[in-house]
Amino acid sequence: MRRTRILTAVLALAAGLLAGTPPALAADSTAKVSLAADTYTWKNARIDGGGFVPGIVFNRKEKNLAYARTDIGGAYRWQEPTKTWTPLLDSVGWDDWGHTGVVSLASDSVDPDKVYAAVGTYTNSWDPKNGAVMRSSNRGASWQKTDLPFKLGGNMPGRGMGERLAVDPNRNSVLYLGAPSGKGLWRSTDSGVSWSQVANFPNVGNYQQDPNDTSGYASDNQGVVWVTFDESTGTSGNATKTVYVGVADLQNSVYRSTDAGATWTRLAGQPTGYLAHKGVLDAARGYLYLSYSDKGGPYDGGKGQVWRYATATGTWTNISPVAEADTSYGFSGLTVDRQKPGTVMATAYSSWWPDTQIFRSTDSGATWTRAWDYTSYPNRANRYTLDVSSSPWLTWGANPAPPEQAPKLGWMTESLEIDPFNSNRMMYGTGATLYGTENLTNWDAGEQFTIKPMVQGLEETAVNDLASPPSGAPLLSALGDIGGFRHTDLTKVPSMMFTSPNFTTTTSLDFAETNPNTVVRTGNLDSGPHIAFSTDNGANWFAGTDPSGVSAGGTVAAASDGSRFVWSPDGTGVQYTTGFGSSWSASSGIPAGAIVESDRVDAKTFYGFKSGKFYVSTDGGATFTASAASGLPSGDSVRFKALPGVKGDVWLAGGATDGAYGLWHSTNGGTSWTKLANVDQADAIGFGKAATGASYQTLYTSAKIGGVRGVFRSTDKGASWTRINDDAHQWGWTGAAITGDPRVYGRVYVSTNGRGVIYGDTSDPSGGGGTDPTDPPGPTPTGTCMVTYKITNQWSGGFQADVRLSNTGSSPWTGWALGWTFPNGQTISQTWNAETTQSGSTVTARNVGWNANVTAGSSVSFGFTGSWSGTNGKPTAFRLGERSCTVA
Repeated sequence: MRRTRILTAVLALAAGLLAGTPPALAADSTAKVSLAADTYTWKNARIDGGGFVPGIVFNRKEKNLAYARTDIGGAYRWQEPTKTWTPLLDSVGWDDWGHTGVVSLASDSVDPDKVYAAVGTYTNSWDPKNGAVMRSSNRGASWQKTDLPFKLGGNMPGRGMGERLAVDPNRNSVLYLGAPSGKGLWRSTDSGVSWSQVANFPNVGNYQQDPNDTSGYASDNQGVVWVTFDESTGTSGNATKTVYVGVADLQNSVYRSTDAGATWTRLAGQPTGYLAHKGVLDAARGYLYLSYSDKGGPYDGGKGQVWRYATATGTWTNISPVAEADTSYGFSGLTVDRQKPGTVMATAYSSWWPDTQIFRSTDSGATWTRAWDYTSYPNRANRYTLDVSSSPWLTWGANPAPPEQAPKLGWMTESLEIDPFNSNRMMYGTGATLYGTENLTNWDAGEQFTIKPMVQGLEETAVNDLASPPSGAPLLSALGDIGGFRHTDLTKVPSMMFTSPNFTTTTSLDFAETNPNTVVRTGNLDSGPHIAFSTDNGANWFAGTDPSGVSAGGTVAAASDGSRFVWSPDGTGVQYTTGFGSSWSASSGIPAGAIVESDRVDAKTFYGFKSGKFYVSTDGGATFTASAASGLPSGDSVRFKALPGVKGDVWLAGGATDGAYGLWHSTNGGTSWTKLANVDQADAIGFGKAATGASYQTLYTSAKIGGVRGVFRSTDKGASWTRINDDAHQWGWTGAAITGDPRVYGRVYVSTNGRGVIYGDTSDPSGGGGTDPTDPPGPTPTGTCMVTYKITNQWSGGFQADVRLSNTGSSPWTGWALGWTFPNGQTISQTWNAETTQSGSTVTARNVGWNANVTAGSSVSFGFTGSWSGTNGKPTAFRLGERSCTVA
């Protein structure tokens, strides 16, 4: 895996800051704005993981309550009944896109309903907004936010250290937050509503990964990096007296207060020359454990140690599992077993080759064993088995030579937690997924324990491009860090990412409109080709040949019949080829770095855009001519596409707030353009199946229309628009790509910068346009049924309910759809173990794939969270199809 995360949003937003041009000369003044919302169901095209999980937090009071944070993809809550994760920050909108980066999480051990997230993606100019602390009193179902006077860096160097945010376990109205960039230590005394700097905290940190980095990314002071309370030094309702704080300072990394934060001192006798990535307290034994590295991580780290500090005597003991001279990595992941004091585990987070390492001690660090050992080099014996059958792509299609193995145990393993209620369960994050085991204590018995991905529902890929061909797989994706996938079933994890070659990041892909078996993709690779072709709809690939000078993937376009290709790579100018790229020729008349696309009808017509100019080639990409049209965006934050089936019909979205910004349409191959007056801003455009009775394909855009940011659909050529997402489903930045499905009316695929590929289906799939031919007809169960509806949790404005549907008849069901009406206008926000649609107060809950079959005498359960006001009455009647169910 590449060691840097893709900065999709950063690059696009930076491009959007370039100067704009005057408004377009032509404008459609008759277009109408219609913002009536459709009801959509939103899901992820399953990949499961795909990014760095730097933090896992278990609640110390309530069993099975756990959270995970990601560097760019939001936060998640564990759902024990389904062993899945529920996203919590999908409500973060376009303007606050940086708040999808989570630098720290804290779960309240006094009131488990409360959870906090410190959010912000970059501390430099890439993120224009300051960070914030988000607080929830309903486990993340809804949030309130306090903006901070400084930035936070969920995707900055040092993001695996922590946790920076902590709740006092005795007086839960008190929280601490460690800040980067020299901003020090901050405290809230009103449950996160307001914050003030702890003025007497003596050290704001001084460690920089690279002081010479002029971008401000690697040169930022990593600051105050963790806070740990000694709960034994407080009583319920009174502030905990002893608090430990970690600072990014190689000589002064740990501080302590023994008077509830009134005064602070450097901990005497501490190790120097290292950064303390984690500080974990075992109050039962009176030990503070610390994992050290010479670097901030999460990629770098060449030396490390593990230490134990006796809180009663002040004695320091080096308990490193490996002598420093024998390390080529730092330590970070650190956890103790709350059920078995004296059991401690640590990770070699920066051990990239041949694998990461996990260490375990059951005697407070006096002795250690390893997850794997060499037998006779290069052969190794593992204490574990690693089963990735649920996410088979984690092997990367590799067959490495020993001592490497596929799949790897991991890399960037900075988060590691033993369930405080279950000694057998451990979870740890890697740069690609979240792994876990539920028989960990086999380790101590000398037996192998089983590690599996525990990541379903946690989607963390950055999406660069999307394609939905008219035949073959419904979805092809270009992703950061893990290349991309061919989805033949959106509900299942593909067996492998694109390989042969395996790009670290795929930057662009396209298919031949009239021959969808021909597909091309371009991407980044440290050494090797930057372009690949497929003749079987992306199932198998072969590498093309790079022209001289190529340094990165750029954009690529396939002729409508697949006979030729035009490529605009980084490092050299635009190129064209016939066949499959065995040789390339330079295109003329178009500048280097232009975005390229193809006409979807004429195989010899290609288009390009660069810095306000639109370019056209009618000879297969050999020569381009600049259009005389003016008024297009002057910057390069632009995406455009040609409409399938109509020659010369092109749509262009993009721009910047200080210049031309919006959506343009050309019907003559870019010779002239009409700017849609009813679109304020637009950043991506795509097409899907036309509605019944419509003569033009459905348009989809990520845009601002009528003053509202969202995902919009038009079935009348842009004359009117319907917002199809809602405020609970915004996913931060969605400007990289969007496309409809040419086979399913209303289905749209949306790119995100860290939440993977989102797809939505309308509640009215006929739309006049028919339904998904792969979906079976609606279920019609026979026999009697019984429903138990239980409100399991309720708070101000919100609630959680569980529903059990029992088959009390004599025949099995092969699918079910349960309907009811809320008596007080309640609204469902999130559902698990079922798919729900709601119109007004009327709700329909349908089975998901795995729980469709319900035998006679058995039952199926699902749950949801929702909102209410005034009264939260229970439904009194339930329907299974046309049959009424008994209410228990």
